[in-house]
Amino acid sequence: MFRHLNSPVAWIALAISSVIYPAARGESQPLEVGAAAPQFEVLDDRGESWKSADHVGKQIVVVYFYPADMTGGCTAQACAFRDDMSDLVDQDVLVVGVSGDSVENHQLFKRAHQLNFPLLADVDGAVADAFGVPTTVGERTVQAEIEGVTYELKRNVTPKRWTFVIGRDGKIAYKDANVNAREDSKRVAAAIAKLK
Repeated sequence: MFRHLNSPVAWIALAISSVIYPAARGESQPLEVGAAAPQFEVLDDRGESWKSADHVGKQIVVVYFYPADMTGGCTAQACAFRDDMSDLVDQDVLVVGVSGDSVENHQLFKRAHQLNFPLLADVDGAVADAFGVPTTVGERTVQAEIEGVTYELKRNVTPKRWTFVIGRDGKIAYKDANVNAREDSKRVAAAIAKLK
């Protein structure tokens, strides 16, 4: 690409390209209502493979992306889904939370807040990218005390807070790219009620 790397211009161009391209995440087109949901496979909080094909088309699936385990807004959002879960399950709805956190981080988060739905470990941001959700790349650490023990929860990818509802037809039925963490489960329930 750069034949004359002894040229200052070539070195500057090479440096710029190496900074821009690795950090370019979330550049795929965001999914819109009516689009087919992407298929994906990722580890869940039990360390087991979670395949969207096992669920999409069989029930309504809520996929909500959130920045990080054990942070204020993300905890409020997860706990709201936890508290509303029985109503959602009664409507044959599956909720999954997706972040860049590891399986181990998700296990701690679930234990700390008794979460009753799967958390998916999108550690490289591939699932977020498939949905067109913007991400930030770079190591981040959250310190959390759980049952009297302090943990450092590290992640390398941080997605924006976006929520999707996938209808039984496998298409995006609802999208919120401006999520209110505390109200997300209520908005999702209202959107699902309109699908009936």
